[in-house]
Formats: sequence, structure tokens, C-alpha cells
Amino acid sequence: MENLKKYLPWALRILISFLFLISAVAKMYPSPYFAISTFEVKQLYPMGFSEDFAVFFSRILIGIEFALGLLLLQPHFLKRIVIPATLLMLIVFTTHLTIDTIQNGGNSGNCGCFGSLLPMTPIEAIIKNVIAGVLLVYLLYLLPKNTDKKNFWVLTTVTFASILMIFMLAPIQPKAVEDTADDATVLPIETLEAFPAQPADSSAVPATETKTAETTAVEAAKPATDEPAPQKSGYAQYFSKADQGKKIICLFVPGCDHCRDVAKELTEMRAKNKNFPEVSVLFMNEEAEKIPEFFKFAGADYPYKVLEVIPFWKLLGTSKDTPGVIYLWNGNKIKEWDGINEKKFVGSELQNVLKKNYSELKK
Repeated sequence: MENLKKYLPWALRILISFLFLISAVAKMYPSPYFAISTFEVKQLYPMGFSEDFAVFFSRILIGIEFALGLLLLQPHFLKRIVIPATLLMLIVFTTHLTIDTIQNGGNSGNCGCFGSLLPMTPIEAIIKNVIAGVLLVYLLYLLPKNTDKKNFWVLTTVTFASILMIFMLAPIQPKAVEDTADDATVLPIETLEAFPAQPADSSAVPATETKTAETTAVEAAKPATDEPAPQKSGYAQYFSKADQGKKIICLFVPGCDHCRDVAKELTEMRAKNKNFPEVSVLFMNEEAEKIPEFFKFAGADYPYKVLEVIPFWKLLGTSKDTPGVIYLWNGNKIKEWDGINEKKFVGSELQNVLKKNYSELKK
């Protein structure tokens, strides 16, 4: 019994400390810029935080969360300040999750408590927080009175160092990004070799490819192509030809490994199919300096634009995740993929829908 009283408080402190530390670290996975921006858009903006304030508050909040995880393992002001502050943070998080559950339902979606490292629904997060809160209250009961050491500098040093670390790992990016959009599709070297560009002058087209009057008349007599009526998708404001024919619009983050994998897969698919739709990319303004590295990994340079965080997520959808891939046909959204879970991009699915005419797709 004596051993239980001696070691149980330490076991509870280590358990809750690990919970807070892993939660703070997970909010920066897989890329600090991408993950924190996702946290801001999905958690802070719906609560009314402005974009300018959210970028600071999110980093401070994650820093405090990390600091509390460390401070639970030290003795200074443990019972008087650290444990009550940890309880307060749990109460705030739980209240927010409860409101979100009442308004939007809590059985689906990722609450962001553990970022994208460990997706968790709001209801699951509420249960987790309630259990952690009960354990903290029990820990307060187990700890004897007057056990706190009183070096306040330990608390301030750990807290400020943790916040500073988060700002160093994910420095705030400048808003202004040079517009580098280009409506011309750029093919990788191997594709250019496989499918050389046709001469601009029609008189230079080889005789074997020149249409005769007879074949032209036959083609004119054929019924109209089975395709959807033109629609305005909203992407033409970024790429002027987005609503003309078949197009692939991608929403990526330059530092996101999953986005890079999808881009590389699209490049490989396009190299095998000369009729593959044009690919254009909308990047979120996080680590924009990595865009050249992104295209180098993908194996192709695609037309792209860089959007600020809020417009990017509004375009993708705050309930969705990157990488986002959208197949448009005359501006009609035929198929879309997002995230890395059940709705993630699957190349074979895109290949299947590309083979179908519009009447088959409507079935």
C-alpha cells in the first residue's frame, strides 16, 4: 500500500505529461507550417479569431501545452499552479469540443487534438479530456500538502522556452507572395521526348496527318461529343482554361510529403497517357520557398498559384484535408479526393473515370 501511494502520483504525472507532450508535437506533424495552419483554420477561425492574431495565438497555445507537459514532471508550484493550469486548459478544450459537437455533430471529422498524427473525433476527444481531468483531480488529492517547491523562474523559463521553440520551428510566413501563375502546361523532359510538340504552322503538319475534305465531312456528320454542359467552377479565376475540357486541379502544401507523393503519381500517370488532362496546382502559402523542391520531387513543373491560408482552406473546404485533387470536365466537378484517409487520392480511380464518357458517369 505504501508503494502504491509513493509511485501512483508519479505514474499519473508521467501519463498526463506524455498526453500533453504528444498532443503538442502532433499539432506540428507532418510539417510544422502545414499542421499549425490547419489547426488555425479548423479550430481558431471558426471561433472568431482573426488571421493576424491566430498565427500568434496558435503557436503560443501549443507552446503552453508543451510547457505544461514538461512542468508536470517537476516539483515547483506543481499543486498550486501547474496542475490547476493543466485542468483549466482541459476545461477550455472540452468546452469548445462540446459546443462544436452540439452544433455540427461529433461522430466524424478530426478534432485536431493530436493533429493528423492520430485523428480523433470530437466525442472521442471529449472522453479523453474528461478521463485526463479526473486523473488530475485525483492527483491533487494524492499529493500531500506543502509539497510544492517555490522557484517561480522554473515555470517562466520552461514556458517561454517552449513558446520560443514553437516559433522557431514554425516561423510566421510573410503574406505577400509573388504571383507565379502560368496557364501553359509544362511537360517533364521524358514526356516531351515521348510526345514532341506539333508545329504551330498548319502547313508544316505531315501529309499523313493532314485531314482530307472527305474525313472532315465525315467528322462533321458525327453527333456531338458526349460531354457535360459548360459550368463555372470558380477555378477559372486562377487558371483561365480551367473550365475548358478536362482538367486536374490540385490543392497542395509545398512541405507536405503526402502532397508530393500525389504530384509524383500524377506525373507518372501523365507520362503514360498523352491525353491526360492538364494539371494545375494551387499551393497554400506555407513554406512557399519549397515549391521548386516540390516540383523537382514530382518530376514536372506545373502551372501554379500561391494562396493565403484562409482563401486556400475555404477553397478546399475546412472539413477536408490536403492533398486535394479535383477532376473537372467543362467546369463540372466530376470527382474529388482529399486527405490521407478514406477519401485519399487513388490513381486507379482517376484512371477509371477518365475512361468513361459523360453518360456513363451519370449512371
